[in-house]
This record gives sequence, C-alpha cells and structure tokens, in this order.
Amino acid sequence: MSGFSPAFERLGAALAAVVLQQQETLAEFLPREDWSADLTARTYSSGGVTVRVSLLGSYAARERTWLWGWANPQFGDAHPAVAPTLVIRTIGERLGVAEFTTPEVDLSWYEGPAGHGGELIAMAAGGVLGGAGYIGAGYDGGSAYLHVDDPQAPPAQWDPVPLPRLLANAASLFPHEPRLTLAGLLSRHRVPYRQTDLLTEAHLPGGGTARARFDGLGRFVDWTSELELQTVPAPSP
Repeated sequence: MSGFSPAFERLGAALAAVVLQQQETLAEFLPREDWSADLTARTYSSGGVTVRVSLLGSYAARERTWLWGWANPQFGDAHPAVAPTLVIRTIGERLGVAEFTTPEVDLSWYEGPAGHGGELIAMAAGGVLGGAGYIGAGYDGGSAYLHVDDPQAPPAQWDPVPLPRLLANAASLFPHEPRLTLAGLLSRHRVPYRQTDLLTEAHLPGGGTARARFDGLGRFVDWTSELELQTVPAPSP
C-alpha cells in the first residue's frame, strides 16, 4: 500500500474535526504527567486521574508500521482491552476500509503533517468508536494508542469560535473533502445545515446563521457568522 485507500480518506475526512475537538476536551480533563496503564484491567492513570481504556493498536517507529491490537500476538481478539475495538474491523469489512482490516499496515510511505501515519489511523479508529478520545502512550520503539471509553471523561460541547481552526487543522490531515469534514462536525452536534458545492450554511443553536465558503476545488476559504438580534418591545407607558 502506497497511500491511504479512498474509503479511509473519506471516513477520516468525515471524522477528523470531531476527533480533534474531542482531543482538546480530553487534554483539558486528563493531565499528561507520569502515567501507568494496566490493559488487563483496562485502566490508564495520569496525574491522579484514572480512566477506562481499550487498545486500538501500536505504531513501530523503526518499521513504520501500524499493528492492530487484535493482530498483536501479545493480545489478540479475546483480550479485555481489545474486544471493545473489534467493531472497527467489522466496519472496515462493511465499508471496504483496508486499513481497518489489514493486521499490520505499512506506513513507510507517509510523509504528511501528522507525526506519523499511525496517528491518522488512531484518529479514524477513535472517531469510529466515539467516546472521549485517544491517548498516544509512548514506549521504547514506538507508541501504543489507547481509546478512552469512560463516562467521567466529558464529551466535547458545541462551540462555533474554534470551528475555523478545527476545520483547517482537520483538512491538513485529511485534505480531500473539507465540506464532508464540516458536515461531520455539524452533524455531531446536531446543528442543522444546508450545503452546496461552494457554501455550507448552518443554523446555529440559540439563533443566528453561519456560512462556510469553499473554492472551486473544494478547499475551505472562510467562515462567517451572524447572530440574530431579538427586538425587545418598549415598556408600556
């Protein structure tokens, strides 16, 4: 494989802004200090906070490969930390996402803006599972990626202010369909919208309209929003 599959790119585009926003929310909740993990117990602890996790997979820096937890001989399908993630493989089979069904994914070709290609697989996998985000837990030779599935970890809330930044950052990682990236974020927060090739118009919670413009190549151009002003009648004399 010399590049991500079109099915993976499309799925990643739909999920990228949602995942990035959730990662920011998780970073505010979970201190990134000295950490420990017990995958049999499905726990990750850092800075006095312990959350329930599952194992997505791991990235080997020297080989530049991604290995799914279910394909790792140290774990396998039945391991308590792996079993909750098997839905990713099932979805991969249904949608034709080769990256989700290939036991070990060669990422030696990747030279994009993410730290490495495994980060993008972790993003897409975490987005499919939902939950509270993912953690990259470094070890000698690579990183294990853990999915946080714990009700005490808060979900991201709707906030239109960082949306242009989230959309731009997401499009840098999954650049092929920025309109789909925006649609994914709006849908996640149940914000109604209508979309054409060059314009997405969203009806904001609490009133007001926002518009995202795209150029003829589908690239994100800008985001503007207008708040609805309510007319308050004058008090009776």
